[in-house]
Amino acid sequence: MAGQILNPNLLLAVPLAPLAGSAIAGLLGTKFLGNVVGRKVSHTATILGVLIALIISVQTLMAVLDGASFNGDIYTWMTVGTLKLAVGFQVDTLTAMMMCVVTSVSLMVHIYTIGYMAEDEGYNRFFSYISLFTFSMLMLVMSNNFLQLFFGWEAVGLVSYLLIGFWYTRPTAIFANMKAFLVNRVGDFGFILGIGLLLAASGSMQYDEVFAQANTLAGMTVPGTGWPLLTAACICLFIGAMGKSAQFPLHVWLPDSMEGPTPISALIHAATMVTAGIFMVTRMSPLFELSDGALSFVIVIGAITALFMGFLGIIQNDIKRVVAYSTLSQLGYMTVALGASAYSVAVFHLMTHAFFKALLFLGAGSVIIGMHHDQDMRNMGGLRKYMPITWITSLLGSLALIGTPLFSGFYSKDSIIEAVHASTIPGAGFAYFAVLAGVFVTAFYSFRMYFMVFHGESRWNNPQPHSEGHDSDAHHEEDEHDHGHHHGLAPGDKPHESPWVVTLPLVLLAIPSVIIGYLAIGPMLHGDFFKGVIFVGDNHPAMEILKEEFHGAGAMAIHGLQTAPFWLALAGVAFAYYCYMINPRVPAWFYDKFKFLHTLLDNKYYMDKFNQAVFAGGARAVGGGLWKVGDRGLIDGLLVNGSARLVGWFSSVIRNAQTGYIYHYAFVMIAGVLATLLYFFPFWRG
Repeated sequence: MAGQILNPNLLLAVPLAPLAGSAIAGLLGTKFLGNVVGRKVSHTATILGVLIALIISVQTLMAVLDGASFNGDIYTWMTVGTLKLAVGFQVDTLTAMMMCVVTSVSLMVHIYTIGYMAEDEGYNRFFSYISLFTFSMLMLVMSNNFLQLFFGWEAVGLVSYLLIGFWYTRPTAIFANMKAFLVNRVGDFGFILGIGLLLAASGSMQYDEVFAQANTLAGMTVPGTGWPLLTAACICLFIGAMGKSAQFPLHVWLPDSMEGPTPISALIHAATMVTAGIFMVTRMSPLFELSDGALSFVIVIGAITALFMGFLGIIQNDIKRVVAYSTLSQLGYMTVALGASAYSVAVFHLMTHAFFKALLFLGAGSVIIGMHHDQDMRNMGGLRKYMPITWITSLLGSLALIGTPLFSGFYSKDSIIEAVHASTIPGAGFAYFAVLAGVFVTAFYSFRMYFMVFHGESRWNNPQPHSEGHDSDAHHEEDEHDHGHHHGLAPGDKPHESPWVVTLPLVLLAIPSVIIGYLAIGPMLHGDFFKGVIFVGDNHPAMEILKEEFHGAGAMAIHGLQTAPFWLALAGVAFAYYCYMINPRVPAWFYDKFKFLHTLLDNKYYMDKFNQAVFAGGARAVGGGLWKVGDRGLIDGLLVNGSARLVGWFSSVIRNAQTGYIYHYAFVMIAGVLATLLYFFPFWRG
């Protein structure tokens, strides 16, 4: 078996099957070609496509574990001199594992959507989008070159934009998808700059050819500056990851993306798209390992995200937003692991997190269905009796999230904390504090949500008035989604368990959320699973230290009962129980005494306000000026009368702009991106 080469046609079927399903639902199932096929054909075609992809992915993983692999081009797009631009796959253990995660979570989401979107008019369009997303994500993880990576990267961004703005009649949804799109453009600009630097220095787009030159690249500097080339390239690539994986300060789009339907939140904003950045940095480990500066940058950004985004989860009342902030915080954890050179731990947490976070989101969606589309946790309570399956699966997901020993989240989260503790990178000390404090915060807000939703007395008969101005989720798009029904439960109504198409994916996701960590930690972290795929330099000892301390998954769980993270998590749960079950006056007292803190958190550290004021405020002034000067002065005055004069003058000026220096062009591009942002900000306000 060893050294066997996988069948490229079979691999090609993995991304193409969901693409075919997407085309059937999106072209034939919508007004585009006149609604040729109905709902049944649409969901059958897309689910079948993803199922085929999942089956081949599992077979591929089995074959790869037996020593098979594939690295080659499927189709050469063009050759420019020595540069070859091609579509190619690189399938090794990292790719195969990602393929299984993407397709399995996607399949659960597809099944769940049948129940969740049953009343929605955009049913077929929705299935088309999620299948298209699955295709894009698979192209991203399977690629063997930067060109295809960038294609997949932009494609998932596009589909994310389409999905966040799925209910396009709602101003809040349009605002949110525009925000996601523009914030991701900022990240992607860094990403393409990093790719450009590597291409210019190495002359190749293929991963293996670039990695082969890594030591040469490490000695180079960026032309025209004294910066080490590899550090600059790695930081640029990571800025791309900061946009996709929502790291501070490019995280602002993710909470707003909750405007999309819940299945999306589970698929994109928990399990797959946001982990693209983590996957990419892991794939680039041969480059990052040669730049301590880049790793330091990564670990500090991750630590800020892990801690400060967790704080925001504490005060949210919208059930989906709590889960959204916990996603931000967990992505911070993964990023911290990357910075500590514990790439395999980051990917391991990526995998365990994909299952339990998709479970939590789908559980939240099931609660929202049971509550007739009321997302405010203050109107819930006591749902345990009415929704037993949703209750037990959500509890398992929460236990996994806070890192309860023996659950999957425990193995990955504890390994991250240990790895950071062992790391010697500048910034590791701060990161260690952040991930430890984050354990308490995570446990507190997770169980605050759990107790408010499933325990205590039922509060849905006297609903809270929705006072928050910024929380438009609460009053959903009544006109379209519920056909004008009352929001929330009518007086005398009881919540009810969701149909089986909703609860079955919950049960199927709960199983790996409990056991996959126990099964996978040995081979993935301390075995040969990632051998030859992830590279760790000798100067970064974290993984070696972890290996020495590891004596099996069972022993780790027992030892875990004596460690600080466990007691911090326990304290968080106990404090949440006390505050929300025994003595509800405590949160009120905190709210009273620390009003400024609540205001700060409620305004998300004023990041949005800052963006609005700095970028949008400037745009208003510029916009007004442009109209006066541009419309009246230029068009009427100059173009009509003096266009020939203008062209002559313009060309003489523009001649000076062609300097031939890359950083001049980069500056102009950044200026252009900023100008675009400025221009579009005002009408974002909705």
